[in-house]
Amino acid sequence: MAEISAKQVQELRQKTNAGMMDCKKALQENDGDLEKAIDWLRQKGIAKGGTKGDRIAAEGLVDTYIQPGSQVGVLIEVNCQTDFVARNDAFKALVKNLAKQAVTADSVESLLTQPYIEDQSLTVEDFIKQVITTLGENIKVRRFVNFSLAEGKSGIVDSYIHTGGRVGVLVEVDSETDAVVGNEEFQGLARNAAMQVAACPNVEYVSVDEIPTEVAARETEVEMGRDDLASKPQNIKEKIVQGRIEKRLKEFALLDQPFIRDQSISVEDLVKQVKSKLGQDIKIKRFVRYVLGEGIEKQESNFAEEVAAQMGTK
Repeated sequence: MAEISAKQVQELRQKTNAGMMDCKKALQENDGDLEKAIDWLRQKGIAKGGTKGDRIAAEGLVDTYIQPGSQVGVLIEVNCQTDFVARNDAFKALVKNLAKQAVTADSVESLLTQPYIEDQSLTVEDFIKQVITTLGENIKVRRFVNFSLAEGKSGIVDSYIHTGGRVGVLVEVDSETDAVVGNEEFQGLARNAAMQVAACPNVEYVSVDEIPTEVAARETEVEMGRDDLASKPQNIKEKIVQGRIEKRLKEFALLDQPFIRDQSISVEDLVKQVKSKLGQDIKIKRFVRYVLGEGIEKQESNFAEEVAAQMGTK
């Protein structure tokens, strides 16, 4: 049996929210393979796996910037150490300026080397260092994404910030012509789409058709191995799994979600309604959703020591 470290248990626990000893057993049963351990926990009904959660927290803000004309937009996450600093006006102003500046950057590294938008004598990195000195906390630009409509394309980029900067969404909605770009119905669709994504943590794709085949294959493998199907004949098991997979994949797709403002219709139905009113084709092209601090390990060494102590290892 493979030797399982506290670090491995910690990582699996953070990914699945399963109990410590369940994580240890899952790793032991799968020779330390993290992905197989996740699937094992899911098959046992101990963890859902593969979904985004809010178990790991970091402070700071998620913010957006939409350029006038709504052709370009940015979603950004900037972290600090405490909620006290995250609420500070100087920190908020910094995040807003960084979102605006990230329009022309293609990576965090390139953003940091640009002249700061409010003081061209300093780079972004140098200005952040000044703010760190003033506020007394470490500040880090963690990530950002910018959307820009492709040349010759019509549509808009919009965004939505939820829960005071802890969840943010950037969305692009395309149209056939520029004639509807300023239309209230069209703009409302973009905003509603962004709000819908913010409210649906499992949604990762616009439609089921976009889900990679390997994702569907993995979900099928997990379902086929579930304990509650072990005694079923193969043909019955396959039918049950097919139904479960169809339902599961729809959970990943934005268009299949019940519309948050009218549960009697889906997001796809909403799009069709707007298309009918405006008389031209409309498509939710893409989106990105940020949750503040997702995936960041806080006080990692202390947590690892806690795991080791409870496991009876060092």
